Amino acid sequence: MLDRVRAWLDRTLVGRTEHHDLKHLPAPKTPAGQHLADLRLIVLDLETTGLNPARDEVIAIGAVAIDRHQIPLNDQFDLILRRPELDISETVLIHGIGPEALTKGHETEEALLHLLEWMNGDPILAYHAAFDKKFLEKALRQHLGYGQSHTWLDVAELMPALYPDAKPGGKGLDNWAELFGLACSARHHAAADALLTAELTLIALNRAHKTGINTLSELTGKLRDVRRLNSLKRL
Repeated sequence: MLDRVRAWLDRTLVGRTEHHDLKHLPAPKTPAGQHLADLRLIVLDLETTGLNPARDEVIAIGAVAIDRHQIPLNDQFDLILRRPELDISETVLIHGIGPEALTKGHETEEALLHLLEWMNGDPILAYHAAFDKKFLEKALRQHLGYGQSHTWLDVAELMPALYPDAKPGGKGLDNWAELFGLACSARHHAAADALLTAELTLIALNRAHKTGINTLSELTGKLRDVRRLNSLKRL
């Protein structure tokens, strides 16, 4: 299925050089009383040249939509950016993206524009979301001059908040995936990691519903309360 999505994106992006007006991109949606069962959520994962957003760059974007508590296999985003000038020598063994792939990738500006259009302003989730948020916001500012703030939720916070008694054996994505018996086709591949994170998110949303959390504002409030409680415990 991901191969078909990539082929569709290739056909869509080739030759698209017309002017885009950033003012007409979908506006980010803010958390309110939207029912989680009716929402479309974006689960995103990035591959980068390193871990420092001040000097490193995004080279691949993988994202999966959750629409009404389902993962539609035809609603995904998977692109390598065309960044042949970047040095990936320190990270190529992790993500497997080499110089040839960066030379054949999609033009960064067009890819980011299509990502914003595809996301449609929907809330974004990621595992250790602060990392992806910093890198994506930097790329959007540098390449598009785009500075709107989207709603982000961290799945690394969401899982322990909704499963406080679980013992995954660690705080990583792999630990939670193993706890729930989830398998990943290719770790450190943006689209595969996004899909795995989306599957965990569905587990979390099901748990949220069972505990009486049914709206986006209630979910963000739950995370805020857990953060506050954890801060008090550290005092």
